[in-house]
Amino acid sequence: MKVVNETWGDIPLLHVFDEEKATPDTPIVLFIHGFESAKEHNLHYAYNLVQQGVRVLLPDAMLHGERGQNLSVVELSARFWEVVLTNIQEVKKIYEALSERGFTGRFGLAGTSMGGITTLGCLKVYDFIETAAVYMGTPSYIRLAEGQLAQMKEQGFDVPLSDEDQQKLMATLRYFDLSEEPEKLNLRPVYFWHGKLDKTVPFGLTYPVYEQKIKPLYADVPERLQFDVAKHDGHKVNRAGMLAGTAWLADHLR
Repeated sequence: MKVVNETWGDIPLLHVFDEEKATPDTPIVLFIHGFESAKEHNLHYAYNLVQQGVRVLLPDAMLHGERGQNLSVVELSARFWEVVLTNIQEVKKIYEALSERGFTGRFGLAGTSMGGITTLGCLKVYDFIETAAVYMGTPSYIRLAEGQLAQMKEQGFDVPLSDEDQQKLMATLRYFDLSEEPEKLNLRPVYFWHGKLDKTVPFGLTYPVYEQKIKPLYADVPERLQFDVAKHDGHKVNRAGMLAGTAWLADHLR
């Protein structure tokens, strides 16, 4: 197994693959990390995927990892949605760069927390994603953003957006909000994992959308959808979830 630190355009990433078995048409997973994390913090996902015959790309999100700017948590939190929206743009850039570099394998997308949120936004607007694994993400962009703004006000922080800017942000987020148009999934295979005690990305912003809006769409193909509920977990993926999600990606990319 080889781990190579590369830069694609202006995006630093780890390229992980089996140097003895990988071919140009080896399946590919692009894995997006969470808030305050970085590409190297998710190598255990890459290891398990490569062991199952998948090529993995782990990019650093804007303002994270090698792209960090020494911002405080508060400063970074204020730019959360800027990072998510940039992630969505960069997923397409990386996907397009794959063919330019001669990689033609089937393409999957996955991520934890902010990366799971990114993944669901990408599923709303991109049709090139074959399958996905969403850890602790929510499709409810508008409701999550409203909750974050309310929390900032409750904690006494100045909201760094004018009322007009908040309205513009919500209009933009609505475009990527999969909860409003779940049919955009087009019955693609999707795996969800979420801790029931999660307070960072509330379980209640994800599971009801899944049960009420997404699951009914898959009534004729239930095998293409899975939601693992971790009853005793919060905002941290357990080992069972990590293994289940990587197996899901590998199985559906073969």
